[in-house]
Amino acid sequence: MKYIDYKQLNPFQKFAYNFTEFFKKLPGRIVAFFKAIGRFFVKLFTGIGKGVANYVTRFIKGDIAVKLSYLIFGFGNFAKGQIIKGLLFLATEVAYIYFIISFGWPNLSKFGTLGTAVTQIVADGPFKKTVWGHNSMLILLYSVVTLAVTLAFLFIYIANTKSAYKLQQLKAEGKHIMTFKEEAKEFLDGKFHITMLSLPVTLITIFTIMPLIFMILIAFTNYNRSHMPPGTLFTWVGFENFADLVNVASGGKKGITFIELTKWTIVWAIFATFSNYILGMIVALMINKKGIRLKSLWRTLFVITIAVPQFVSLLLMNQMLQVDGAVNILLSEITGQTVAINFFNDTAFLARATVIVVNCWVGIPYTILSASGILMNIPADLYESARIDGAGPVKQFTKITLPYMLFVTAPSLITQFVGNINNFNVIFLLSGGGPSTEKLYQAGQTDILVTWLFNLTMNQQDYDLAAAIGILVFIVCATLSLITFNLSKSMKDEEAFS
Repeated sequence: MKYIDYKQLNPFQKFAYNFTEFFKKLPGRIVAFFKAIGRFFVKLFTGIGKGVANYVTRFIKGDIAVKLSYLIFGFGNFAKGQIIKGLLFLATEVAYIYFIISFGWPNLSKFGTLGTAVTQIVADGPFKKTVWGHNSMLILLYSVVTLAVTLAFLFIYIANTKSAYKLQQLKAEGKHIMTFKEEAKEFLDGKFHITMLSLPVTLITIFTIMPLIFMILIAFTNYNRSHMPPGTLFTWVGFENFADLVNVASGGKKGITFIELTKWTIVWAIFATFSNYILGMIVALMINKKGIRLKSLWRTLFVITIAVPQFVSLLLMNQMLQVDGAVNILLSEITGQTVAINFFNDTAFLARATVIVVNCWVGIPYTILSASGILMNIPADLYESARIDGAGPVKQFTKITLPYMLFVTAPSLITQFVGNINNFNVIFLLSGGGPSTEKLYQAGQTDILVTWLFNLTMNQQDYDLAAAIGILVFIVCATLSLITFNLSKSMKDEEAFS
């Protein structure tokens, strides 16, 4: 369709056209997305290949000190007068060897089986005693730690060889070789960014990346209430947990639960995100409309609601919506009849609708706050020009306000959508996942995937299944976020409203 033909369409036709075009182009965009991932891995392996080539080149071109530094850390630094730096490299090598011998290898050697010795109760004369076997969880955890330490050791090893070769080149060129004190000062000047980032990167590695790796590995085991160390061992089961989730025939009730909760999670995320966004924007427009008095008061009232912790509001609403809660009492007073609506345990539709409505109560103020700031920054001359051209309020909203809002808030909107997929608080504190049903495995009809994951871990100890769910949720969220953001105008045309 040509541009001039598109401009002649009415708003409903434009929506239908854009909707159709989106789904027509979606397969190609998904293919392009995975091609980009492929290019990333190609670059990664190419970089690794270049690193190996440089490693070999340094060994071939290096002098005897450089070659010995490949075996004895810091030897090249010792030979060129950098004693303290050489001692640090050497101390790293000695510490790693001690770590591997005393701790790392005893656990890493059992990584393939996750332990073979089973805990037993044996006779000890007239008494019985427990002979503890291997602990699969600790073996897996310590193996991850060992692999992480080994990876860090390899980086230091490469840095050691680079340092030795660089010192050889500096000496050959007759340049000054910095002392340890001079290099340390560099980390407060030219390399200050490394100094500032080293601690955050270390903490992220320890408290975020390593637990994620551990969780991912758990998904490929049978770590559950039937295989709880140290009493019993768990082993590798491959993709069995994923098969139970995506294949209804093999997974039975687990597969049905995963499919049903995935559907509801997507529906919940769409309604929770866009109801807050649209209604919050409408209220913000009403507050910022010319002629409205006490604008600061209305904004302050909504900001005050944000100051109340969300869990307090949710617990309060939970109590108000009980059968004998304030809402039913108020309805009884108004109608003159006894009203006993069971909002969370009557029907799935009522419970889900109630959760979405209450989420608007706790979520709209945030949208109002952000939207008010954006609306006040839209140039007034745009609206003035539109009015001169004969555009009414609806036209101004669809052609100026909404495009501007979407342009500025697209990244935030994507973040909110992903956040709602993982919105544990609203579901758990408000409905508790109810109403319960026998059709689902350890889940209620308002449970989303993240609350189901919580139930599996805290109530059933199905850690393997929960880990698999976590991985699938991450893949879906990451894919949707990257594709949607790259399709947004915020990404394609950064200067559109500048």
